Amino acid sequence: MRKKKNFTMAVGTYFFNIKMSFSNSITISRKTKKEAEYAYSGYLKQKKDCEWLGQWDGKKFIDTEYKLSAQSN
Repeated sequence: MRKKKNFTMAVGTYFFNIKMSFSNSITISRKTKKEAEYAYSGYLKQKKDCEWLGQWDGKKFIDTEYKLSAQSN
């Protein structure tokens, strides 16, 4: 059985998940919203199953709504 990777969720960082299989997902983080949206839109273009988590404030995710902009199409 594989060990779970533990990492600290930094306050003010944006996160999203990419679901790879039934029980396997990858959590990706970016420091700015622009970088996170750019990376997230790239995975969407590749038809990956992605979930936008938003910005971590230390207790919960805020800014959890992802909107496609005209520039990301």
